[in-house]
Amino acid sequence: MLTACGGPKDGATSCKDVNVEVGTVHSLSDALLYIANDKGYFAEQGLSVTFRSFKSAGEMIPYLAAGHLAVGAGAPSAGFYNGIARGIDIEIVADKGKLVTDYDYMPLLVSKKLYDSGQIRSVADLKGRSLAEPAPGTATASTAQALLQSVGLDYSDVKHTFLGFPDHIAALQNGSVDAALTTEPAASRALSTGAAVKLADSTTVYNGQQLAVLLYGGTFSKERSAAAQCFMNAYTHAAKDYAAAVRGGTWNGPGNQQVVDIIARNIDAKPEAVRATVPSYVDPDAMLSVDSLQRDYEFFVKHRMYKGKKKIQFESLINRNFLDTSAKLATEGK
Repeated sequence: MLTACGGPKDGATSCKDVNVEVGTVHSLSDALLYIANDKGYFAEQGLSVTFRSFKSAGEMIPYLAAGHLAVGAGAPSAGFYNGIARGIDIEIVADKGKLVTDYDYMPLLVSKKLYDSGQIRSVADLKGRSLAEPAPGTATASTAQALLQSVGLDYSDVKHTFLGFPDHIAALQNGSVDAALTTEPAASRALSTGAAVKLADSTTVYNGQQLAVLLYGGTFSKERSAAAQCFMNAYTHAAKDYAAAVRGGTWNGPGNQQVVDIIARNIDAKPEAVRATVPSYVDPDAMLSVDSLQRDYEFFVKHRMYKGKKKIQFESLINRNFLDTSAKLATEGK
């Protein structure tokens, strides 16, 4: 167990009774945070963690930048990188969710009516059709580009409709969109209700896409580095539990019942509803895919979604120190 902070010194000799405020979106993507809390990993590090709910990860950014929130979630979106270009003090520190083979938790869906009629049976048939995405300039756009590019099309060859993931279901059902890139749990609901059919597995064209990341506010990372290390120790412990529970892209791995129950309890869902979803992949050591982050950034630049005048410097945006120290402590059995 990781019971010692072992991180950079910031004047504190331990993390005992240190409170850390953490942003969540009350969804499946917050699984590791809930596991670390409910299994006592934060407490083992001496931390007291307070969860603060937000409607979206984007809403957390100003709070992280201002030091009003220590830890949050993020997605490699154009808006995020535009904020970095403006000088907001935030660091990407760990994995929070990837698209990996057998873990296609954001499939390409198509209206069942259009599929059954034979009008859309392949990605190539999407030319000129409407595609639902959550918002302009998200990592989903880069996923769409990879899918379209695989059949000789471009992102500009489809019409883009921006809707929150839960709204994709009704839109596919009533015909207001033809297809959608939809994350869990909305994806499974769309399939089970007969609103949609799975048209393509996103991981076949973009394996390892980094869709969600853990963020530290600069104040937390720099001025409270001991607490930041303790938090990472607990988080990586939870990552191993989660990775084991969803081994092979199902909820049937070692320790799965406890993990499912923790997630269900924290997002106000039934355990069977959690099991009905395809889990996201998280690296057992919470390691990031930097190549994916850079690939999506280049997509935003190419399509003029990124408005910054200077190129993003990923070596300063991504802070691997906390992960590296956690890995070292785990190896040493501390």
